[in-house]
Amino acid sequence: MKKRIMVVEDESIVRMDLSLMLQDAGYEVVAEAGDGEKAVELAFSLKPDLILMDIKMPNLNGLKASEIISNKTNTPILLLTAYSQREYIDKAKQANILGYLVKPVNEASLIPAVEIALRQAENANAFREQVESMNQKLNERKIVEKAKGILMQKFNLPEEDAFRKMRKISMNKQVTLEIVAKRIIVKYNV
Repeated sequence: MKKRIMVVEDESIVRMDLSLMLQDAGYEVVAEAGDGEKAVELAFSLKPDLILMDIKMPNLNGLKASEIISNKTNTPILLLTAYSQREYIDKAKQANILGYLVKPVNEASLIPAVEIALRQAENANAFREQVESMNQKLNERKIVEKAKGILMQKFNLPEEDAFRKMRKISMNKQVTLEIVAKRIIVKYNV
């Protein structure tokens, strides 16, 4: 499936040139914008796989637009600018910026930067999902431990027997251990 890219650049000729380079390389350009406000609106509604964002634009500059987009989505952003000043680089580190290209941009520099940014975004998403999964498992474990502690105290059971009892209920009722634990916690009002 083609990766969906949004191009944000206030100079229409540069915007068109970037879009053509991306399309020639097999990417789908889902939207184009000439200012940061429109970029924010389109980013939220279209959810592109990558945004190419110029820094200097009217209404809302690319750095501020990138910051707004990054606060609400995990959309990776590749900055475009005619300026390679340190202050822009430092500000760019604060948002979900995965790359920085100095204009004029040609296909030889654009396409590798896009490919790397897309790959880094995939890696970051996989890592984020892994962290969320681990947090969920940890929370489930805490619930099970709390319920086990309740059974140990209420029925004067050793830890192993309390866990065995929960596991047996889980198998008999064909529900997860977490559901059994939550029911125990609710039943004994703890």
